[in-house]
Amino acid sequence: MACTEGEASFRFAVIVVNYRTADMVRDCLASLETEIDPDQDVVVVVDNASGDDSLERLVKTVEANEWGGWVRLVASEHNGGFSAGNNAGIQSVEAAFYFLLNSDTIIRPGAIKSLLDGLQENPDAGLIGPRLEYLDESPQVSAFRFPSPVSEFIRGAEIGLITRLLHRYNVPLGLPETPLPCSWASFAAMVIRAEVIKAVGPMDEGYFMYFEDIDYCRCAQNEGWKVLYWPMAHVVHLRGGTSPVKQLAAAKKRRPRYYYQARTRYFTKFYGRAGLWLANALWTAGLLIAYPRQWIKPRPTNLCQGEILDVWTDAFRGRKRQSDAGVHESRS
Repeated sequence: MACTEGEASFRFAVIVVNYRTADMVRDCLASLETEIDPDQDVVVVVDNASGDDSLERLVKTVEANEWGGWVRLVASEHNGGFSAGNNAGIQSVEAAFYFLLNSDTIIRPGAIKSLLDGLQENPDAGLIGPRLEYLDESPQVSAFRFPSPVSEFIRGAEIGLITRLLHRYNVPLGLPETPLPCSWASFAAMVIRAEVIKAVGPMDEGYFMYFEDIDYCRCAQNEGWKVLYWPMAHVVHLRGGTSPVKQLAAAKKRRPRYYYQARTRYFTKFYGRAGLWLANALWTAGLLIAYPRQWIKPRPTNLCQGEILDVWTDAFRGRKRQSDAGVHESRS
């Protein structure tokens, strides 16, 4: 869906993708009501073919709260995933800045102004992400280095000494309290300049969910733009509200197939087939190093049910399928 000729452009467009989370979208919109300027900003809610009564409920919510002056609803004909939903929202409106926002987020007062201030103070920053936090204000790690084959070795081993020796490859950047250029930040809440989207293009719809934010940040940096973590802006992220992956990982249960497809796509795209196999091999080597320790002193690990099989199986499947195939499955 493209902007029509002559349509007014906005300063700030918030894009919220919904998939069966109408109640969360309502709370997200309520938090935005006092944070945007209806005269120059707009919120676009994309219903990603929820298949339930989400769209009808959202229409009633907007009408009941008289939000129609600044909220637009876009109905997608199919659920193409996180990238596709955001692309539909971005393409529906013209703006100087696009704020991609998960439906399971709540904007803290002043967050949007702070992010805009950060972009004005840092003209070389094409993307800026806030501090994500829980409802009790405890922080979530939101700034990262790019995943690499070496970082997969760290992830598999889960040994403090190895993490310290290879710290410059470790993906999480901790919890910095001051602005920090980073490799990527979570697209649960991310502001992107329109110039970046013009240079990079739309988000890669070959990812159904996960790794698409890492991909886009890499592409933006390849075009000369910086990614900036801005902890002065706070956004609540009710993790797991839009996807079961985080809850499954926390419970060490099996992740859905689309997670591993996204991982395979990312490593193949930026490191080649050899890089994917190297990442898998180093991750497995890390597991083998950690395994004897479990016999001596058992401790919780991050390994999910079936993960070894799923990581390697998808690498083999990736050789046989086209790069865009098999990703757009329904969420479970």
